[in-house]
Amino acid sequence: MIDFKPLKVYRRVLTLLHPVRKLALILTLANLALAAVPFVEPMLFGWTIDLLTEARTRGAEATLHDGIRLFGIWLLVGVGSIAVGAMVSLHADRLAHRLRLEVMAQYFAHVLQLHLAYHHGAHSGRLLSIMLQGGEQVFHLWLAMFRSHLSTFVALLVLLPLTLLLNWKLALVLILLTILSASLTAYVTHRTHHAQGEVQAHHTELAQQAGDAIGNVMLVQSFVRQAAELRQVRQVIEQVIAAQFPVLNWWAVISVLNGAASTITVISIFALGAWLNLQGEASVGAIVTFMGFANHLIGRLGQVVEFTNGLFMQAPSLAQFFEVLDTRSTVQELPDAVPLEAVKGQVTFDRVEFSYATGKKALEEISFTVEPGQTVALVGETGAGKSTVMGLLLRQYDAQQGRILIDGINIREVALDSLRANIGIVFQENLLFFRTIEDNLRVGRPDATESELIEAARQAQAHDFILRQPHGYQTHIGERGSNLSGGERQRLAIARVLLKNPPILILDEATSALDTATEVKVQQAFQTLMRGRTTLVIAHRLSTIRNADLILVFQQGRIVERGTFGELSRSGGLFARLVEAQSGGRLDLGPEVGGSAQASGGG
Repeated sequence: MIDFKPLKVYRRVLTLLHPVRKLALILTLANLALAAVPFVEPMLFGWTIDLLTEARTRGAEATLHDGIRLFGIWLLVGVGSIAVGAMVSLHADRLAHRLRLEVMAQYFAHVLQLHLAYHHGAHSGRLLSIMLQGGEQVFHLWLAMFRSHLSTFVALLVLLPLTLLLNWKLALVLILLTILSASLTAYVTHRTHHAQGEVQAHHTELAQQAGDAIGNVMLVQSFVRQAAELRQVRQVIEQVIAAQFPVLNWWAVISVLNGAASTITVISIFALGAWLNLQGEASVGAIVTFMGFANHLIGRLGQVVEFTNGLFMQAPSLAQFFEVLDTRSTVQELPDAVPLEAVKGQVTFDRVEFSYATGKKALEEISFTVEPGQTVALVGETGAGKSTVMGLLLRQYDAQQGRILIDGINIREVALDSLRANIGIVFQENLLFFRTIEDNLRVGRPDATESELIEAARQAQAHDFILRQPHGYQTHIGERGSNLSGGERQRLAIARVLLKNPPILILDEATSALDTATEVKVQQAFQTLMRGRTTLVIAHRLSTIRNADLILVFQQGRIVERGTFGELSRSGGLFARLVEAQSGGRLDLGPEVGGSAQASGGG
């Protein structure tokens, strides 16, 4: 559970106003003016009462002259407050809406660039929930600040002490009420501080639990887990209620106590005012003025309690929001990073070592070179380090030792976007957006022309099945391409990379999930894709890498064998045993044809 401090979180929210600081300053000054109005009006009313009660002694002409002057001041204050209030309402709303969307966009962009290890440990439903809740809450805090919070605190901290100059005895009653209310609020905040953090933790767990079930709805339905998932969600809901209700009870108590204190204050001012009037120390107008102050102050104290309650409830989720924003990616781009241009495609791993957070080495002393246009296959058992090599090449992680070079340039010295723009990848599990087919293909190159899009689809053997879809290229393909077959999704992934046209290609077990018949349909697309490109293949079906220029055999993070398919098959080592196991004991070496143009891709 995140430790949060409401005032610290509130200060952080205010710092987000920096891009619009000029407008924020204008709204602040406007609030200062609005804060004075509720104090000026009771004073004008009190002076009017005194003017009327002294009319007989002052004379009609003097009374009329002073009355017109008071009325003019009152009219000016009233019209001015209406104009300033309208300006604050209009621009405060616009400022809050604009900044809310901007802050959410910043959060979204930040999350997308965080390293893969972070995303592996963070649920997407949780991150989305934090973004939406955080955006809404900063919006409400900004809006409330410019509409009421600023004027409230100015009234309590600046104008209230000034009432001592009018009548210090009556002013003391108002000040005592303020101190009592602030003490009660501080006490309740202290008592419920940790409980509200627990409430937010349960809310986040609820979003994560529900998102997990909805994201795996096929699994839920096929294993008849609807009732079980609902039961788990309801358990979290009960935990939320159990943690939230005691907090709400405390805030209900403070509301009742503040109401009682307010009533006592009004009665005390009236009684004290009457006694001071009999002693000649306070006029009727002064009593009326302080009654107006009291009513206004009671409303302001209610706003303070509401503000404190709201901030207190929102602070835990805002703390989570800022915690994500403050998370730094372990993969950082150097300030003087240069773009990677005119890539030929030579890839070199020079004594690379890497360990995950567990401390166990995933790669140790990895060295190899892939020349431009060559195909190199990486094979080995699950967990041997093959996928880690690809992750390091894409800089999803950074090696602790050694260098990775492209055309002799250390990839740590180049701009991340330019590095990844020169590498195309076809994943084992094809990742598709819940968008149109065209949108998914344009991920590779957003500015591609329609003819280039269609040509890439033709080369990937995808154009014909796309035209059979209900709306052709404008067909929405469902979440993760759920309404397409595995082979269709694979051919879209190949077309996407063809459109991107990168000099370096990664095939991450790209056909391992396909049946044999579907795999044959994808072979020609892979041959087209690999032609003339530097290709690294993570291979599952070893028969598909027979034509690789070089095969690297991984075991426990080290390269234990290297050579061509024929050389390794005849060596009697680990690769030969793997081939024999997959072929059912029949070791058929077949024709050995070098070059990547005939390679079919990883399987």
